[in-house]
Amino acid sequence: MASKPLGKPDTIETRLFIDGEFKPSLSGKKFDVINPSTEEVAATVCEALPEDVDSAVEAAKAAFPSWSGLEASARADYIFKLADGVEKCLNEIGYLEAITMGKPYLAPPYTWVGRHTVDVLRYSASLAMDVTGESSLNSPEFVNISLRQPFGVGAAIVPWNGPTFMLANKIGPGLVAGNTMVVKSSEKSPLSALVIARIANEIGLPKGVLNVLSGFGFPCGDAISRHIDIRVISFTGSVGTGKAIKKASAESNLKKVVLELGGKNPLIVFDDADLTHAVPAAAASVIANSGQGCILTSRIYVQQDIAEKFIEGVKNAMIKIGGNVDDPTEKTTRGPQADKIQFDRIMNYFQYAKEQGLELRLGGGRARSKGYFVEPTIYTNVPEDARIMKEEIFGPVVCINTFVDEGEVIEKANDTEYGLYASVFTRDISRALRVAKQLEAGSIGINATATTKLDMPMGGWKQSGDGREFSKHAWEEWTEQKSVFIKL
Repeated sequence: MASKPLGKPDTIETRLFIDGEFKPSLSGKKFDVINPSTEEVAATVCEALPEDVDSAVEAAKAAFPSWSGLEASARADYIFKLADGVEKCLNEIGYLEAITMGKPYLAPPYTWVGRHTVDVLRYSASLAMDVTGESSLNSPEFVNISLRQPFGVGAAIVPWNGPTFMLANKIGPGLVAGNTMVVKSSEKSPLSALVIARIANEIGLPKGVLNVLSGFGFPCGDAISRHIDIRVISFTGSVGTGKAIKKASAESNLKKVVLELGGKNPLIVFDDADLTHAVPAAAASVIANSGQGCILTSRIYVQQDIAEKFIEGVKNAMIKIGGNVDDPTEKTTRGPQADKIQFDRIMNYFQYAKEQGLELRLGGGRARSKGYFVEPTIYTNVPEDARIMKEEIFGPVVCINTFVDEGEVIEKANDTEYGLYASVFTRDISRALRVAKQLEAGSIGINATATTKLDMPMGGWKQSGDGREFSKHAWEEWTEQKSVFIKL
């Protein structure tokens, strides 16, 4: 008899979490969540509809006065306890993400994801006393001050590719700042968010402060985006959905919208780069999370003189990292794509590349007959206007092109409507900083790929986002400013 997978719970919570209680949806509707490794039903989950959104917002609105009235350190205490509870349940959370979106959780590099979830909650709690305003004595006969205060009811719509740590990125600063919150998880991977809700109940988080809904973009996400009593919403996901949320906000109450959207992230490798570092870093940034990450690398520009050596190195590294593909509840380095939609999307790109006669150096097909597994794939010498160079594929697929000089490669790297992340590898620090200044992206890695730090802002330029997560700048997204003018 096979042993029970590490973290597998005896029962899986599938109800909505509203006003401190797990309850079925008011309509009684449910939907199936499919395990992308087996193509079988992993769980049947209650579906939140607009009336459930109304119920959650009502609970959050009622809880706001007492929650925002707590001393900041008291709110922080709850979030510290939440982090402790999450830390104890990381294997359970990992198992649930594995069976819903295919993320391996027992072997590096995936084990850091749970650590990040805990760290971001503790980091947010540690900054609770730093949410402050300003003062001014610059006007005669006046003492002027500004206050930072929570919006009221806030909302978060969480993506499927990082369902737990993306949730923590939002509820950490959102709750510590004094907002109450309604969270919609992704319909593709809703189970781990309900574990967070259970832990919130176990630590005694006051009722209504955090509400968790499982549902689809329409009608649940749309109802959240349009709700008149929600004053701020944070969303991570696609550009198209981000635009829809902005439009819904404009058509309702002009709620503040914070967006972290897609990327078509370039990596530039100069001929003086340390390839012993650049090659594995480039390969890992294509393969990680099966390529399903907004800051991962999908375009590489390598200087012509070292191109063949670099390409062969990346090819071998991708085979080594990506070849260990298996059930994500086992010790494996790569799982499947999240669902059939993602799988079919990538297969369509492969068909497009074949029809265009693009140069294939690795992969380009299905990795297994069952499950949504995709081969690690490299295309080379791809025309700059090709769809696979312009569109976000969200799979273990990379295009590698060559360049001759610095000005040429910067122009190509910036020739996109995305601007989330970019990387440059070189031993010349002056060139590294010169290029970093010119790259049009919210984050730049120098001799590093897909790297973020909690004390530095994270967000996109152009159509890759609006607003910032992490660091002290996150508080600016979750608080309103008020100026007070005091006549002496």
